[in-house]
Amino acid sequence: MSKDFYDVIIIGSGAAGAAAAWNLSNKGLKIICLEQGSYTNPDFYPKNKSDISDIHDYNYLPKYRNLISDYPINDKNSPISISNYNAVGGSTILYSGHFPRFHPSDFKTKTIDGVGEDWPLDYEDLEPFYNLNDKIMGISGLEGDPAYPPIKNLLPPIPLGNSGELIANAYEKLGWHWWPSYSAILTNTYEGRRACVNEGVCNSGCPHGSKSSVDVTYWPKAKSNGVRLQPNSRVISLELDNSENVKNVIYQNEKNEFVSITGSIFVLACSGLGTPRLLLNSKSKSFSNGLANRSGLVGKNLMLHPLGYAEGLFENLSESYFGPQGCCILSQEFYKTNNNQNFKRGYTMQVLRGSGPLETALAMKKFKKLKFGNNFHSNFNERYGRNIPISVICEDLPEETNNIELDSNNLDSSGMPGVTINYKLSENTKKMMSHGITKAKTVLKEAGAKSVIAFGPVKNTGWHIMGTTKMGKDKNNSVVNEFGQTHDIKNLVIVDSSVFTTSAGVNPVSTIQALSLKISSDIINNPNKFSPQF
Repeated sequence: MSKDFYDVIIIGSGAAGAAAAWNLSNKGLKIICLEQGSYTNPDFYPKNKSDISDIHDYNYLPKYRNLISDYPINDKNSPISISNYNAVGGSTILYSGHFPRFHPSDFKTKTIDGVGEDWPLDYEDLEPFYNLNDKIMGISGLEGDPAYPPIKNLLPPIPLGNSGELIANAYEKLGWHWWPSYSAILTNTYEGRRACVNEGVCNSGCPHGSKSSVDVTYWPKAKSNGVRLQPNSRVISLELDNSENVKNVIYQNEKNEFVSITGSIFVLACSGLGTPRLLLNSKSKSFSNGLANRSGLVGKNLMLHPLGYAEGLFENLSESYFGPQGCCILSQEFYKTNNNQNFKRGYTMQVLRGSGPLETALAMKKFKKLKFGNNFHSNFNERYGRNIPISVICEDLPEETNNIELDSNNLDSSGMPGVTINYKLSENTKKMMSHGITKAKTVLKEAGAKSVIAFGPVKNTGWHIMGTTKMGKDKNNSVVNEFGQTHDIKNLVIVDSSVFTTSAGVNPVSTIQALSLKISSDIINNPNKFSPQF
C-alpha cells in the first residue's frame, strides 16, 4: 500500500461532496475526493424523449443497471425500491432538478406537532447557504411564494406550457396554493451554460448542461481551486489511530490495487445509503458495531419519501411532455398539519410533464390499454401527449425499525458487503398518501380530465434516502452533532442526507447542499474543533 497525506479527504462526489469540496478549497486546503463511480459522458445521454430505448448505464435503478460502480441492494423487505447513482456528480446526474427548500417548520416538528424530532439548527442557520447554493447551481423560479420566507435572485421560472396552465387554473378554481417549480434548470444562459431547450430527458442526464448537476456547477470550480477528484476509487474502510480518530482510508483503485491515504479531517458524502454502509463496514476493537455507532443508530431511522401518483387523461391536450420532466408546478396546500385531517405533517403535490413515447407505451401496456394491430397508432395517440401526472411527496417520519443493514451474502466487485433494506410505511404515511392521492385526483378532474388513474406507493421511487446517521444534540440519540461531526470521532464529519433529523415533504437536494456548505464553513471557521492537526 502507498500512502499520501491530505488536509481533507472527502468520500463521495455528489451533491454534498461537491459543495463541501468547493467551499473548503477556497481556503487553500489540500483536498482529495474519492468517488467509486466514473465520469459520465454527456455525448451518450439521450437527446430527446424518443431516444431512451437504450439507457442502461443511466437507469436510475441499480438492480437493472448493475455497473461495476454499483453495489448489491436487497430491497425485498421494502415496498419502495432504492434508487441511487454512483458517478462523478452522484445522483444529480439523474435527478429531475426539482429544487424546493425545506420550510422553517420542518426543523421543529416535535415542538410544533409532537412528532419526529427537532433539528439542532433552524432554517435561519441555513438561509445564507441556501442563497449561496442557488447562486452557484443556477436556480429558476418565481419570487413571492407565500409558502416560504423570501427567496430572491432566481432566474425566470420554467414555462408552464399548456398542461401547466391547465392545472394552474384548476388550483385557482379550488383556491389552493400553487407555484411554479423551483428548478435547478436554466432558463437563461448562465455562467457559460446554455438555457434548457425543453427536450425533457432530465432524468437520464442532460446532454446540454442546462440541468444543474454538480459535475457542471461545483466540480469545475473546485478542481480549478486544486481539489484532486479521483474517480473509480471505492473506499472499503476507515481506520482509526490509538486516540480514536480516523487516520486513513483504504480504497480500491481502477487497477484493483488497495491503497491507503492519510488525512486530518475525513468528510463522508456517500449518500443516506453509502455513508452508513461504509461506517458499518469499518469495524474496530472500540467500534465492534461500526464506526461512530455507540448510539446504535447508524443505518436506522431510514426515510424515503413514499410517493403517491395520479394521472389524468385529457381529450384535447397535446404535447404535455414538452419541458423538463419533473419541473412544472408544486402545491403545498396540504404541507402542514391540519387538525381536521387524520395524520400529522403533510405533503407536496408535484405536477409533472407527460411521458414520452416509450414511457407512454409501457404504461399503456401495464394498464392493458395498448392494443396491437391495425388500430395501434390511433389507440396510442389517444393517450400520447394527453396525460398529466401529479406525484404526492409524503413526509416520512423517522422510525428506528426502518433501517439498512450490511448484506454479507451479496458482495460488490471489491468484496465489500451490499445492503439490505428493512422498511415499512407507517399508518400515518398511509393516511397521508391516501389523502394526497384523493386531492391530486380532485385537481385533475377540476382541470377537465376525462379519466384518472391513481395509486401508491410507487415502487421504483427510492430516490430520497435520508436519516441513517441522524443529527442531534444528544450523543445517545444521534450520530452527529449540529456541525455534522460524529459524536464518537472528532475528525469524522458527515455532510449528506444521512444526517437529516426529519425528511420534510419536499425533494432534499437544496437542503443537502445548503447543509454541506454550512458544515464545511464550520470546519473552515474552527478547524481545531475537528482535528488537532490544524
